[in-house]
Amino acid sequence: MYAWIDMASFTPWSALIGGLIIGLAASVLIVGSGHIMGMSGILKSSLSQLPTLSWQLVFVIGMAVATWGYGLIFGFPQLEMGQPIWKIILAGLLVGFGTRLGSGCTSGHGICGISRLSPRSITATILFLSSGIVTATLFAMIQG
Repeated sequence: MYAWIDMASFTPWSALIGGLIIGLAASVLIVGSGHIMGMSGILKSSLSQLPTLSWQLVFVIGMAVATWGYGLIFGFPQLEMGQPIWKIILAGLLVGFGTRLGSGCTSGHGICGISRLSPRSITATILFLSSGIVTATLFAMIQG
């Protein structure tokens, strides 16, 4: 296992509240501005428009501040890294490459696309999850 959250700290209520907040944020963004809450696209746009203060940059900053605020109020989860940092960085780069190859990330396809009943997003999400399950299973088998 690469990184994990202490499951003793996990509560279904915090997961439910987090999911509701994500759904609300996605709904407000698409209804209010017509923009899809695809994080890879938002992050790319926010960085490509620097030093301009775009709505994308404000969104990314807001996500970071909200996460930090939640941690201050409810406590930060204990995160343990089970792999060297170079493997984690490599995995992140591969995920970034995959989002470019798949024309979006799990938030764009999985949250916004599926809610709009997009066949492309449904297919992409099934492929994301299937690939993740196969990869995790293979790595677990290889590492014993």
